[in-house]
Amino acid sequence: MVVFRVVTWSATIAPALPARSAASLCMSKNDVKHQVTEAINACVDKKAEEITILELEKGSGAFTDYFVVCSGTNPRQVQAIADEVEMRLEKKGMRVNHMEGYKQAEWVLLDYVDFVVHVFSEKARKFYELERLWKSAKRLEASEWKTAGKAPRARKKKLA
Repeated sequence: MVVFRVVTWSATIAPALPARSAASLCMSKNDVKHQVTEAINACVDKKAEEITILELEKGSGAFTDYFVVCSGTNPRQVQAIADEVEMRLEKKGMRVNHMEGYKQAEWVLLDYVDFVVHVFSEKARKFYELERLWKSAKRLEASEWKTAGKAPRARKKKLA
């Protein structure tokens, strides 16, 4: 006699799933692009330098879809950029999944699961060279992304 055990979905199974699968089910590619655009705008508003977006390839073993990489000129600016990104995305309903390096302000990492924002000091950025490590990724400049990531706006009718 063979006995089959039926397993039902429960709270005990859910924590075993990676964070990416739960969040990604709810987010479309377009939603992610809008959120990345919001993060880029926050970086621009806080005068971040050398803003680069890396679109990571699916087969590269990457744990996320995009990296937003930028630099600040001093520790206070690095923290201000990170604060602005976090605040803007929180207003849009996105909470940071994990943050590292804020106190030291050499390399602040904000993990939003589908994308990661890296805010470097100039010295740390030159040392770690993320763009070189992920050279297979498609590299986009912030100006290119802003036009690609924004939803088209409806035209306003002129009043006569």
